[in-house]
Amino acid sequence: MLVSKLEFIFILVIMQFAFTSCHNEENDVIPDITVEFYINYSDPEFFDLFYTPGTSALVSASQTYLGIGTGGFDNNGIIIYNTGMEGFEYAAFDRTCPHCYIDAGVSVAVNVDGVFAVCPRCSTNYSLGGSGMPQSGPGHYYLKNYQTVFSGGSIRVWNKK
Repeated sequence: MLVSKLEFIFILVIMQFAFTSCHNEENDVIPDITVEFYINYSDPEFFDLFYTPGTSALVSASQTYLGIGTGGFDNNGIIIYNTGMEGFEYAAFDRTCPHCYIDAGVSVAVNVDGVFAVCPRCSTNYSLGGSGMPQSGPGHYYLKNYQTVFSGGSIRVWNKK
């Protein structure tokens, strides 16, 4: 009887892992690139980002002085968003619209409009405060999310690659 309970628990753990893995891969449709850069609070270009919750900044391929991968996928750029939650917390998203990429095979940079990112091609509206979740329009994939941490007066942005 003990063996069957252990087998049952083992099967449940394996199933949970399989479902979680599929879910993450399914929602991450933009290909991985190497991203590793820092934004320093003393850089005047990013002053509002550090001191005003709910604001965002666009980082582009021309800002290679910050580090690697500032252009994001296909050089569409990266959005850094001040979530305003619990002090200095930030989110980073690739500007490539996942709906247009997966549906039509085109790489379209979304535009930032306050707390939303809007695709100029398909009109999908993504919430920057909601982990890049689509709010309206035909898209149902989240914006690609990069890891962030605030430490020592700077924001580090990187991906899991």
